[in-house]
Amino acid sequence: MIIFNGASSSGKSGIVRCLQSVLPDPWLTFGCDSFVDALPARMRDADGGIVFGADGGVSVGEDFRALEAAWAQGVVTMARAGARIIIDDVFLGGAASQTRWRDTLGDLPALWVGVHCDPSVAAGREIARGDRTPGMAAQQARIVHEGVAYDLTIDTTHTESLACARTIAAHVAASG
Repeated sequence: MIIFNGASSSGKSGIVRCLQSVLPDPWLTFGCDSFVDALPARMRDADGGIVFGADGGVSVGEDFRALEAAWAQGVVTMARAGARIIIDDVFLGGAASQTRWRDTLGDLPALWVGVHCDPSVAAGREIARGDRTPGMAAQQARIVHEGVAYDLTIDTTHTESLACARTIAAHVAASG
């Protein structure tokens, strides 16, 4: 598995799409956005679910965490069955989020990729996307990386997605 972590609008999804193109074998991708989109509407902006604050902050409750754990276990089960998996995530809890993934992975190896981007550049991307709460990228820029250990870090501030993907693909090839 390859697990990406970075703030909203840092460039993870673009890198993942390019990485799927440059890796020689087929890789499936799953992300926190697709997980959130799969939640029932009643879990948005609700206690126990996920709340997107007007300032760009995001908080999650117990029901969200329970479904997220089941989702992650399902993804890991696919990887154990032989699927190559790329995860596109936002570690709102920093190190605690990585620990949840590590516990779910058990002995399954993973490449941990940190995606960094200057907050002002990410904020511009956030505005251009039009589907994010303004301020989300800036709110998450620091906290998602707190205490997280990476095998590889990428900075997308001035580097295009394809170049980042090629760097990661070379790392995957070198690690066998």
